[in-house]
Amino acid sequence: MRISSMFLGLALVGATTAPALAHAGDESHAVVRTEPIAGVYNKFWYNYLVDILEADKELKSDLNRATDEEDKRDAWEEYEHELVDADKDYVEEMRDRNYRVARVTVGN
Repeated sequence: MRISSMFLGLALVGATTAPALAHAGDESHAVVRTEPIAGVYNKFWYNYLVDILEADKELKSDLNRATDEEDKRDAWEEYEHELVDADKDYVEEMRDRNYRVARVTVGN
């Protein structure tokens, strides 16, 4: 129990730091959630945070190993895919438990 509490605490601290490095053309980045859906802090929220931290760590590693611009582009594309996948999984788990993601539409 003590180890899992420590792990969750580390995940929370790590997730509150800024996401991985910014780069040119970052307007297309997927948004990383800063608050859980409906304010519910459960295992799915912490799993989401861990997925984001893992994606950040993998991006940094891939960028360090990149030898050309194509490698960097591939690293960023993979990072984007990981962010979208983590969010999709989190939203799906919360939706299965009857928590809905708010969606606001402005205009026609």
